[in-house]
Amino acid sequence: KLFFTDYGNAAKVERCDMDGMNRTWIVDSKIEQPTALALDLINKYVYWLDIYLESVEVVDYQGRRRQTITKGRQIRHLCGLAVFENYLYAINSDNLSILRVNRYNGTDVQALARLDNAKEIRVYQKRTQAAVRSHACEADPYGVPGGCSHLCLLSSSYKARTCRCRTGFILGSDGRSCK
Repeated sequence: KLFFTDYGNAAKVERCDMDGMNRTWIVDSKIEQPTALALDLINKYVYWLDIYLESVEVVDYQGRRRQTITKGRQIRHLCGLAVFENYLYAINSDNLSILRVNRYNGTDVQALARLDNAKEIRVYQKRTQAAVRSHACEADPYGVPGGCSHLCLLSSSYKARTCRCRTGFILGSDGRSCK
């Protein structure tokens, strides 16, 4: 799944399949300007910053069990968001520090380090990387991902895929080659 925020005409947090299909609103009320998003892949939670409402909130992947983690003026200076173990991490654009906050109750707020131009933060951890033996976009015997001539996008599961073409090309009737 792909998770994303939008604060155009109607602010929301959404999800869809990697090929753009099955687009679903997860949060579409009491939200104004969601600017950063982080996923807890193990427990299936979505965290986001709303700099207009000055809050950090969380819901499950279906948009249920919504909770406010923390609120306050300090939120308007945050950008980027990552989750790791018991904490959320964000960049404070006001003083360029990495901020750590307890993700369950918003306490234990600490500035950890100062960075010079950071706008985003990521945590890479082996446990959060899904182990899949095979998937629909694996290279075929000719080295072509999923048999798609240009792009292979996973669909509703790792066993399904959609082929897409680069700009200026049209997908052929075989659903794999681009013309």
